[in-house]
Amino acid sequence: MIRLNQPPQLPALSARVDAIDLARGIAIALMILSHTVSGLLGIRQVPDWGMVPIHLITKFSSSLFIMVFGIALAVAFLPRTGAADWPQRRLKLMLRGLEVLFWYKALTIVEMLPMFTTQDIVDALLYQRFAIWVEILGFYALALLWIPWALPLWCRMPLWSRLLAPVAVGVLSVMLERHFHFWDSVILKALLVEDADHYTWGQLARLPLVMLGLLIGEAILRCYGEPSTRRRLVAALAGVGAVFLLGFVALSLPELDSALMAVAWNAGKHPPEVPFMLFSVGGALIILALCLLGGRSAALWLKPLTVIGTDALRAFIFHIVAIFLVLRLLFDAWQVYSYPQVLGIGLALILLAAGWIALMRWFREHSR
Repeated sequence: MIRLNQPPQLPALSARVDAIDLARGIAIALMILSHTVSGLLGIRQVPDWGMVPIHLITKFSSSLFIMVFGIALAVAFLPRTGAADWPQRRLKLMLRGLEVLFWYKALTIVEMLPMFTTQDIVDALLYQRFAIWVEILGFYALALLWIPWALPLWCRMPLWSRLLAPVAVGVLSVMLERHFHFWDSVILKALLVEDADHYTWGQLARLPLVMLGLLIGEAILRCYGEPSTRRRLVAALAGVGAVFLLGFVALSLPELDSALMAVAWNAGKHPPEVPFMLFSVGGALIILALCLLGGRSAALWLKPLTVIGTDALRAFIFHIVAIFLVLRLLFDAWQVYSYPQVLGIGLALILLAAGWIALMRWFREHSR
């Protein structure tokens, strides 16, 4: 029995959870589709039927990706924070953060080359300004450098405080974003709580999603091995997701069509606002519930997405290089193709990313 005043007692899973890889793969696939459209065509050129529903659905990707980050941390590391080898595991996470930070900076150059001056690129590398499409990688890199130090503290917190933590951090982030000057440093504000003039993912602003992922990961550790408890977890996630989406609808009435179009146009995404987050998180929770419901069977049926989810960094690198270095810079493909053609390119890049990951994996296995 789980008590509100007790810290978590978490079992370790003996095998990788394919449903988590599938959920991560779906998040990356939606991201690839969105980046292909905005990177090759531009949002202003998308027809209304493309904005809603196609581009609207891609708004689930960022929240799903960040939640799955928290879930993966919980499943792989929370049960081991008290083990003797935890310092080595923590170091492994931080080294991964440095690796991601390197690729974030390298891909910043790739993204900005077709559109910006050398000085603009240098400023971005020195955190004097920000890119757009690769900024989610910047969030991921910085988070991996500090969150590993907080995981043991999370494991010592009673359940009631872990449940309240996402709400408390979310409120704190909003208050800081609206009322604190951050010593007149807009860059620091953007990195921590986001700023309307910079397309960033703030560490505090998105931390509630990581915490939500940690809580879901704890539930997966307890429930995934037993079909009946797994079904209850799936129902709970789907139910909460549906409540979030209904909350978005309730806030949007009677102008629901306009609200859906506003979300598709990223209104309320940076800094995060309630309507956008209700829609994005609600959809992400339902996708996650479906992945857990489908389990290994769904992961096999949707193998390309699952493969992408097993190596999200490689998939991210592949699609940014393909869009901005190959198509935009080398082939001068900016606004050359129609919207349906760009959608086709996006779908092709998803499959090619999966193929590239599988090829690199085969190469490593046969070159030992």
